[in-house]
Amino acid sequence: MKYLFPILIFMLLYNGANAQNFETTKDRTGRKMLKGFVTDSLLKADTSSFKWFIENEQVYKPSDAVVRSFNSKKDSVSYMVFFGTWCPDSHYVIPRFYKIANQAGTEKSRITLFALDRTKNDAAHFAANFNVKHVPTIIILKNGKEIGRVVEYGTSGRFDEELTSILDKSN
Repeated sequence: MKYLFPILIFMLLYNGANAQNFETTKDRTGRKMLKGFVTDSLLKADTSSFKWFIENEQVYKPSDAVVRSFNSKKDSVSYMVFFGTWCPDSHYVIPRFYKIANQAGTEKSRITLFALDRTKNDAAHFAANFNVKHVPTIIILKNGKEIGRVVEYGTSGRFDEELTSILDKSN
């Protein structure tokens, strides 16, 4: 864990310089799968493979309280988001997370989106360094340190409210 901060800084700088450094493969069903640093724009642009992104973003209306909470911390936190393009939970959560972030005015540079394969391993061991066992996992960072995370739908089934709770408790 003592190397977490330098790794995080490297990832954020690397992601900012190379916003789309990823690999395209096929999953076991033959569907397109991404691995590595990606962006929401990449997912939105490929409507044949990732139509779930726009569809799930459009149907979601975040509560005003959730958007206010994200907005109040938009300049003081960042997000490390691990997901799978093959994962139904990710199909549900990630577009909704981006809808909240967009409505709150969160800069895209504050979100690092990392696609994992079904093994949840990657060549650079980012997922292992962040102890990611399930996707999606949204980690909230403040000053380079984790202040909380929500895994899959969260413990309550309301990932957005759990993220808000973490944000509201941060100084």
